[in-house]
Amino acid sequence: MKQWYEELFSNYGSQYESMPYITGTMGEADFIEAEIGHDHAARILDIGCGTGRHAIELACRGYSVVGIDLSESMLRKARANAEKSRVAVEFVRADARSLEYRREFDVVIMLCEGGFSLMETDEMNHHILQSAANALKEKGTFIFTALNGLFPLFHSVKDHLNEHVGEGPIAGGSFDLMTFRQTSTLNFADDSGKTSSIECNERYYVPSEISWLLKSLKFTTVDICGSKLGAFSRNDALSPEDFEMLVIARK
Repeated sequence: MKQWYEELFSNYGSQYESMPYITGTMGEADFIEAEIGHDHAARILDIGCGTGRHAIELACRGYSVVGIDLSESMLRKARANAEKSRVAVEFVRADARSLEYRREFDVVIMLCEGGFSLMETDEMNHHILQSAANALKEKGTFIFTALNGLFPLFHSVKDHLNEHVGEGPIAGGSFDLMTFRQTSTLNFADDSGKTSSIECNERYYVPSEISWLLKSLKFTTVDICGSKLGAFSRNDALSPEDFEMLVIARK
């Protein structure tokens, strides 16, 4: 049986590229470049690359990039996008929970959840972080975003659900304070026009959890900031108003 994220992304590339949250690619790539000192010798792994927007933009700027995703449909779109942009990016179908890379990359990125937060158990989410840690060279940099658990707490779970669940394609939902998991029903049309309804399950994290998880994986520094679409910045302190957190960790 397919999980909800497998069903959603089985034929969703064009629909995905119409979403407003993909418009921040250029600014996010600017931030990644600044974090790695514009070192074009750096090799980058993009976990949960989707249709390749970050991987392709970074490749256009002269970086060697590998993009991995669980969805072959999204990867086909990514390869077509790379061809249109006339850049070479290696796109590989792989499960982020069990990557075979070992100390091969200077930088790992995992943006817009990129698999993390979407898994059905905390152990699976941890396996994704472990895969990223394994893939990094010594002194490597890991940059990713995660759902900010402070947001629903600050806004109260009831208000959070009223604001983010129940309008548009998302209907119904609940937030479990014991597990920090939000469940909701997503009604969507895929690229063929077929309509479906799926039950989503996403995990929110508080900053202390992220810090502990990463330090247990031997990251020596963990910085957590606010995550603003297309405007990542270390000067943006994380607040309960941020729906996502931006994490920069180094070995």
